[in-house]
Amino acid sequence: MAERANNGAAAHPSGDERFGVLEKALKRTRYSQDQLIEILHVAQGVFGYLSEDVLIFVGRELRLPLSRVFGVATFYHLFTFDEPGEHGATVCTGTACFVKGADRIVDALAAEFQISSGQTTEDGRFTLKTARCLGSCGLAPVVVIDGAVRGHLDADGVLEVVAQQMAADADEEAGDPPPDADDAVAAGATSEARL
Repeated sequence: MAERANNGAAAHPSGDERFGVLEKALKRTRYSQDQLIEILHVAQGVFGYLSEDVLIFVGRELRLPLSRVFGVATFYHLFTFDEPGEHGATVCTGTACFVKGADRIVDALAAEFQISSGQTTEDGRFTLKTARCLGSCGLAPVVVIDGAVRGHLDADGVLEVVAQQMAADADEEAGDPPPDADDAVAAGATSEARL
């Protein structure tokens, strides 16, 4: 077996520190080829998506052919290859959510941002996704907005929450304080749970 540079640490030419986090996961699994799916999952968590550069790095470190790494990554629906937007919504399209209007939510978001499911706006601000089931049928229809599970919202409610999230982000960038939690309750925000 060939020696790794720096006593096991694989340096990435870009100097991106996120590769160091990925390297720790690789060390934890002892560079086991059987852990490819776990390593891809960690990589997506660290980078937000699987770029070609990340897939090449993983293949090189696990000593796997690139065709195998790409094959596994493209086989599983949970992996994504496009950089996500700054904000995002994943709409559950399972039976309970569909019956309670998930299709109208997807249509409203698609119209508002002029994108289809699985796409990101040209400015990189918003990504729209759908999922078969998010496992929260009692909250139908369910939408995960910027990582927070929101339930019992109609299309207008989802658009309002997304607009609030994007406005809060813009305020934060401008240095304005975020709105008070009481203001959100008064505005009719529903309960949420972090994923």
